[in-house]
Amino acid sequence: MYTAAELADVPREPGVYVWFFDEIPPGVPTDGCYENEHGTALYVGIATVKRTLRSRLRNHFRGNASGSTLRLTLGCHLDLPLRQVGSRLTFGDHEPVVSTWLAEHGRVACVARPDPEPLELELLRSGRFPLNIKDNPHPYAKSVSELRAAVRSAARAAGASA
Repeated sequence: MYTAAELADVPREPGVYVWFFDEIPPGVPTDGCYENEHGTALYVGIATVKRTLRSRLRNHFRGNASGSTLRLTLGCHLDLPLRQVGSRLTFGDHEPVVSTWLAEHGRVACVARPDPEPLELELLRSGRFPLNIKDNPHPYAKSVSELRAAVRSAARAAGASA
């Protein structure tokens, strides 16, 4: 289990990671989610040879909405204003809010695997990760997709009128 302060300890290998949160973002259901002493598991992802566990987790903890679907989803749930800058979407001056929120409330478990896709798909098919969209049978996945689409659309419209 890793925190933002422990990124240097994360393996530089491909693998699967699961995000646990000790505080649940507004509106996110947790029925059926995995829980442990670190919190509630809400999101699962993979890292490949090109984007290792360490680089993927660094991007989630410290990146921006364009490079991390988890950051985009959390920012939308935290009701942060998304904006378009060129072809990229960002929370701009509010990206540190997402970083701080993740550092304070997020813990991530990971396992190095040379072929992470089958394990990720198996975990997703369990229907226990409400913040994932693709290949996710969790009933909240559609709500996440709709929320993100609405926020992206508003950001693009605001950027077009600026």
